[in-house]
Amino acid sequence: MKSQEAIIYREIQKNTENAMKAIDTISGKVYDDDFALQISKQSLKYAEIYNEASRQLVEAKAGRYQSTALSDALLKTGIHYSTLLNTSTGHMAEIMIKENNNGILEMEKALKHNGKAGEGSVALAKELIDFEEKNIAALKNYL
Repeated sequence: MKSQEAIIYREIQKNTENAMKAIDTISGKVYDDDFALQISKQSLKYAEIYNEASRQLVEAKAGRYQSTALSDALLKTGIHYSTLLNTSTGHMAEIMIKENNNGILEMEKALKHNGKAGEGSVALAKELIDFEEKNIAALKNYL
C-alpha cells in the first residue's frame, strides 16, 4: 500500500469516527423519533465505511488513525455547549449538517493532497463524500 493511500484511509477513519461520536453525543438530546432514526441509520453507514478503511489498513499492516483525548473532548464539549440552551430538532440538524460539511471539506483536501493514492482508497473516500452530501440533503428537512 502506498503511503498516500494509507493517509486517505486514515482520513476516512478520522472522518467517520468523528461523525459517529457527534451522533452519539447528540442522540441523548434528540426527542424527534424520525430524526433519531435518521441519524442512527447514518451512524450505521459511517461504521461500515470506517470498518472497510480499517480492514484495508490492517491488511496492509499500516498504522490506523488514533484520535486523541483532546480532540474527542473538544468535539463533545462543542456539541454540549452548542446544545446547552437549544435542543430543538432544527438546531440538532444544523449541527449535523455542519459536521457533514466539515467532513466533506477534510476528505476533499486529503484527496487533493494525495493525488497518487490507489483506486480503492479514492473510491471509498468518494463514497463517503457522496454519503455525507446525501446526509446534508436529508438533514435539511429537519431545519
